[in-house]
Amino acid sequence: MKYSRQRESILQYLSATKCHPTAETVYQNIQAEYPNISLGTVYRNLTLLTELGKIKKITGVGCSDRFDGNISPHYHFICRECGAVLDLEMDELNHIDLLAAHNFDGRIDGHIAHFYGICPECINKNTKKQ
Repeated sequence: MKYSRQRESILQYLSATKCHPTAETVYQNIQAEYPNISLGTVYRNLTLLTELGKIKKITGVGCSDRFDGNISPHYHFICRECGAVLDLEMDELNHIDLLAAHNFDGRIDGHIAHFYGICPECINKNTKKQ
C-alpha cells in the first residue's frame, strides 16, 4: 500500500478520539488540515483502513456507519435515544463462541456484540424533564 498523508491523518484522528465518528465527522475534522480533501477520499480511506484491520467499522447505528480507531477486542453500547456509541469496559465474552459452536458444524472465528439501551446522559436529561 502506498503511503498517504491524508490516510495517516484519518488514522491518527480515529486513534485519538473515543467518540466513534461518522465518515462525515471524520471529513470535517480532517478538512482543517487538508482543505482540498473530498468526502469521497475520506470514504475510500475509511474502507481501506477497515479492510486492512487498522480501524473498526460499527454498523447498525441509526443511518450512518461509525468508525473506531481502537482495534483491540471490546464491546460497544449504542444509545437508542441520541445514537451515541460508547465503549463498554467489561471482560470479553469468549465463551459465547463455544456456545455458538456447540450445534454448528462450521467454524466460529469470533463474534461482534453491540449492547443497546439508554445512555447515562439521556437518562439524566429525562429525569430532569420529569
